[in-house]
Amino acid sequence: MAIYFYKVNDPYGCFSNFSPHPIEIAGYHWATVEHYYQAQKFVNTKYEHIIPVIRQASTPEIAAALGRDPARQFRLDWEQVKCQIMYVAVKTKFLHHLNIQAVLLETGEEFIVEDSPTDYYWGCGKEKTGQNQLGRILMDVRREIRDNCAKS
Repeated sequence: MAIYFYKVNDPYGCFSNFSPHPIEIAGYHWATVEHYYQAQKFVNTKYEHIIPVIRQASTPEIAAALGRDPARQFRLDWEQVKCQIMYVAVKTKFLHHLNIQAVLLETGEEFIVEDSPTDYYWGCGKEKTGQNQLGRILMDVRREIRDNCAKS
């Protein structure tokens, strides 16, 4: 049985990048994984000035809108680095919030799916044919945490 998640207030909503679980990366506080992820699109670009605006956005929805603005060009290596950036952010979130780490570990070996009806890269899309990259990252983080706990 697969575990589907999407909205923050639904079961397994803590798996969403919009969930209110702040992270600290490279000395900066980010209100959500979404804030961090969207800001990273503009590192070393002429739009770098938007990074603190995204970081300080009052909601992840606003951070996402700022990061998706088609008027701003992403960093040149974005397609090559975006999965690693997401992995680091998601892993940081689950390492620092033990309550949701427990939820992730309790999923055992279940397949985890971001049930986004519109995102065919990070989610499964409306037809459930998407790549589900976020679900795959969550399963990788789950495996890494479990493996590290077993070594302790």
